[in-house]
Amino acid sequence: MLFDMDLERLREYRPEPQEPADFDAFWAKTLADTARHDVDARFVPYETGLATVDVLDVTFRGWDGQPVKAWLMLPKQRSGPLPAVVQYIGYNGGRGIPYAWLTWSALGYAHLVMDNRGQGGGGKSTADTPDIGPEGHGSSSPGFLTRGIEDPHRHYYRRLITDAVRAVDAAKAHDAVDAERVAVLGGSQGGGLALAVAGLRDDVAAAVADVPFLCHYRRASQITDAGPYAEIARWLSGHRFRIEEAMETLSYFDGVNFAARAGAPAWFSVGLMDRVCPSSTVFAAYHRYAGPAEIEVFPYNGHEGGAEYDLPRKLDALRGVFGA
Repeated sequence: MLFDMDLERLREYRPEPQEPADFDAFWAKTLADTARHDVDARFVPYETGLATVDVLDVTFRGWDGQPVKAWLMLPKQRSGPLPAVVQYIGYNGGRGIPYAWLTWSALGYAHLVMDNRGQGGGGKSTADTPDIGPEGHGSSSPGFLTRGIEDPHRHYYRRLITDAVRAVDAAKAHDAVDAERVAVLGGSQGGGLALAVAGLRDDVAAAVADVPFLCHYRRASQITDAGPYAEIARWLSGHRFRIEEAMETLSYFDGVNFAARAGAPAWFSVGLMDRVCPSSTVFAAYHRYAGPAEIEVFPYNGHEGGAEYDLPRKLDALRGVFGA
């Protein structure tokens, strides 16, 4: 059932963003520190028995030069550099097995699927990338929103978003990829990561953000007790006097702020009955998106949004961007 704003109000919903004064400096330094490490993308053939797709087991250097896993799928029949799609995965999932990711290579594109560091412990697709360092951990169950919530420099999403930025470099490093035609996409957490990358890079061709997570944290934590946003409310219920401190940290990782810096064409989607990523949080990011953007609304759907039924729209959009 509908629990957030009606569509008429959503069309006009433009909340005042919470944006730290040093947002740009924070991310410039974060990415510059990581850029001291070569991306060092390595592609190892992975035997699947598939007749039409080549699968490569990828390792590249993400945040602080730490190794991050990915899959790269390429159509076997190809000539010349291919447009590429870099895909980010939902909350507590991982790259899993390559057989789950065949759509985009079947459409003729190179397709890189980035692993989620330290996630993949919740019964979904598994992850093969640990979260290394004094703040890190191996594969684990949810709780990532409050890991390092006291300090943006130590927050989990500083590391994951940096990985996501570097995944584009990893895709571009393969000689089958046309470096001028690389799009980013994902759903839920993956959609939030796609927004972040679009806001932090000026060389992505397009962004697709389905029912994006990681947006408008304060409102999300106040209106839903479903899904990951409830982690924030639970933490604050115990840390009663640290609300503004926590919200300040989260503002460095808010898709609303990344959207304001993104220029690539973007396609959003939203489910009006979504309790995991409430529709007002998605519209907050959509309305602040600086580049050309469209949004597809699914009035009677929840967090699944358009699911596979929305693929033709995304394919048409990318064909228009890629010219292929």
